[in-house]
Amino acid sequence: MSNGASSLRKNSSKVTLQRVYDEVVELRKRVEDLEDLRELNAAIARNKGKKLISWAKAKRELALED
Repeated sequence: MSNGASSLRKNSSKVTLQRVYDEVVELRKRVEDLEDLRELNAAIARNKGKKLISWAKAKRELALED
């Protein structure tokens, strides 16, 4: 994984506020994705061994059937 400063420098020798801002936005998205993944893995661990419910039954119970 590269750090933000080096990726800014390798694309061009000139660092602008816009480029720094764009890099921060991209890094924020990556952090959010990693947080989502951590939450998903925690949910999977919490539900390990629990009985599963079929998609058809879930749709019926949530009134999602067409």
